[in-house]
Amino acid sequence: MTAPGGHDVAVVGAGLVGLATARELLTRHPGLRLAVLDREARVAAHQSGHNSGVVHAGIYYAPGSAKAQLCVEGARRLYAYCEARGVRAERCGKVIVAVEPAELGRLDELERRGRANGVPGLRRVDAAGLAELEPHATGIAALHSPATGIVDFPGVAAALAADVAQAGGELLLGAEVTGVTRRAGAVVLARDGAPDVVARRVVFCAGLWADRLARAGGAPADPRIVPFRGQYLRLAPHARDLVRGLIYPVSDPRLPFLGVHLTRTISGEVLLGPTALMAGARDAYALRTLRTADLRDTLGWPGTWRLAARWWRTGAAELRMQASRRAFVAACARYVPALGPDDVQPGWAGVRAQAVARDGTLVDDFVFSETADAVHVRNAPSPAATSCLAIAGRIADRADAAFALGRHAA
Repeated sequence: MTAPGGHDVAVVGAGLVGLATARELLTRHPGLRLAVLDREARVAAHQSGHNSGVVHAGIYYAPGSAKAQLCVEGARRLYAYCEARGVRAERCGKVIVAVEPAELGRLDELERRGRANGVPGLRRVDAAGLAELEPHATGIAALHSPATGIVDFPGVAAALAADVAQAGGELLLGAEVTGVTRRAGAVVLARDGAPDVVARRVVFCAGLWADRLARAGGAPADPRIVPFRGQYLRLAPHARDLVRGLIYPVSDPRLPFLGVHLTRTISGEVLLGPTALMAGARDAYALRTLRTADLRDTLGWPGTWRLAARWWRTGAAELRMQASRRAFVAACARYVPALGPDDVQPGWAGVRAQAVARDGTLVDDFVFSETADAVHVRNAPSPAATSCLAIAGRIADRADAAFALGRHAA
């Protein structure tokens, strides 16, 4: 039954995953008393609204992993949702370019993964085939993924929020959840400067703050969210014809980051990036933003130091790109040689919520867990935006099994 004076379910986090989950629960359980809470006054204020807008096809992820399963399903569902709701999306295609023989083994592995995951239309092309797809790109071989695309993710979030409201859900925005306590069979969510929210069950989709709210709700401390700042540059208008769709390097399969790449956006701009530099705040959209609590959480976690010791060379390269626009552009010019420093303009930044295990491992899959009265999304970086509708189904399945939501009106 509903908590007295409260809700059946509260979803904490009004990003794409939280909104999609709220929509899924309301679709399955009409009449469910549900509220979506967020610290910001608008939806999709963080990762969901600060990304390159790519609809990933499912190439990179280990076969059988949650990322592999949910990305391929999620992309299919996302394209269909955008068509139904009038949100801009385009299957512009993507090439992953090998520029030297040493990269061919990694390209082979990406091809193997993509085929195992059922990525639609994936094919290998040679240098001539690459030139047909991207005339200004240079490489010795490439993978072409015609199903990869671009989308207006803020538009997707707005449509999902409208669906939630239409189904009877409440959007309680602009007040941070600062505490999680239990009282008389219900969960009490304390909010900064706003009344408490009482709910029988809670789904935490809190992104950059996922670990803090999980710990507050009684979940283990491992893994910890470590923020990584991703800086973008933009191609100047005169240089945008250098890129037709999406051009990516062959990434290191040991890392969940895909390397700096060239991305045409749904608005017609072309982005370079993102970098991946450990940040001094979970909202470090400006490079100099530092927050004591965030630094304390990052530096106080043993996994941070083990990660830094293992990947210091990669970190140094990221720092060099952050410090030097010339180095940043040179990384992209490896596969688009005509690109030069005069072809770019300042861009913007996003912050990735990356879970790091106590042993220093970068957690490379979606992670979900439960406590007695809550489901927690512990790690949902890229491709979570692409996968949001499929992730929502997975979370709703877990909530149904753990909380017997079908009996909410009893």
